Amino acid sequence: MGWQGHRAYFKYYCEFLIFYLTFNDLPSGIFSSQVIDVVKFLQNNFDQKIKLVSFISLRGFLKNRRTIKNELSDAIVLPMFPRLSNWRLNQHTLRILCFLFQPKKIIARSVLATHLAFLTKNKETKVVYDGRGAIAAEWKEYGVVKDDILLNEIVELERQAILKSDFRIAVSSQLLKYWQTEYKYEGQNHVVIPCTLNPVFEQQNITDEIILNARKNLGYEKDDIVFVYSGSLAGWQSFDLLYQFIQPILKKSSKNKLLFLSGKDKNIDRIKTEFSSQVNNFSVSVNEVPKVLVAADYGLMIRQQSITNRVASPVKFAEYLACGLEVVLSEQLGDYSRFVEENNCGLIYSKIGELTVKSLEDRIRIRGTAIFNYSKSAYVSNYSILFKSIVNSIHD
Repeated sequence: MGWQGHRAYFKYYCEFLIFYLTFNDLPSGIFSSQVIDVVKFLQNNFDQKIKLVSFISLRGFLKNRRTIKNELSDAIVLPMFPRLSNWRLNQHTLRILCFLFQPKKIIARSVLATHLAFLTKNKETKVVYDGRGAIAAEWKEYGVVKDDILLNEIVELERQAILKSDFRIAVSSQLLKYWQTEYKYEGQNHVVIPCTLNPVFEQQNITDEIILNARKNLGYEKDDIVFVYSGSLAGWQSFDLLYQFIQPILKKSSKNKLLFLSGKDKNIDRIKTEFSSQVNNFSVSVNEVPKVLVAADYGLMIRQQSITNRVASPVKFAEYLACGLEVVLSEQLGDYSRFVEENNCGLIYSKIGELTVKSLEDRIRIRGTAIFNYSKSAYVSNYSILFKSIVNSIHD
């Protein structure tokens, strides 16, 4: 097949093709549930051709590329130029891909991915900014990026990503409000889609037998009150606040237990030393997480007050609920602080009262709340609005 034949093939294959573009996102549980599962969901539920394009670090590139492609075989995984401050250089690679595939839309999952889309798109390509948080605030509040050049320009980059995109996805209504107040966004071309459940959490059944067996496997008694913290211990997770909350509870009764479902950490070691028989710490694969969470009664999401946390949509919230756990969380944590009170599925940590082992009836109700509000299928209409808006703008 000659060059013209290849071009004809690409033109046929790529009609109305969408790139889902990520930049500097390594494979992880979050990447699996919020990128790969989203791409699969869109491929399976909409009459759209979606292709994942991921730029990842050269460090561990082959291993990480293999991990991504094992989950999504047709993904295009490319090496980034070294140093995040050189992000613009990646436009040359993306430009070649855009020339070959001619995507009509690029859904860009980050500020920098959105700007790469701006730099490489043609006049017919529509760009969707998939906003995962208040990026400039997060970088500065928690030292996510140390590069002075990037720190000096991230506010303007975020402003342009919000204002110049053809459509926007906000991960919370609080993030949308932040865009409106901080960046004077006044448009209507947006939808709110929070972090949604990995399908393995939707498949986790809840019965008395399943709960008792899970507790027995972890060494917990039927009448123990089990708190669990699942996920990263990054700076915005506010370990000191968590410690201030849980220390008196552990001290009050040896029946109160704490499980860290996360990697080893010196802060965890500190509390384990203080309450050696009540605190456990280990990690499991993504597929095993719901089988462990179901053994607990309360999921912990206690964070300090910051812009980052005020607009956040932590996926662990939906995961806790899907396993029938009440969530103990901070005030002003994304859309969730109000949600738990309105739906009777958790409480603000400063208002915690009597601790109880949750009844099966309560746990099944809480699980139903999670599936109804945080399964990907709950957002079909939101994605439909996104696609309809972009298609209409292409034909205008």
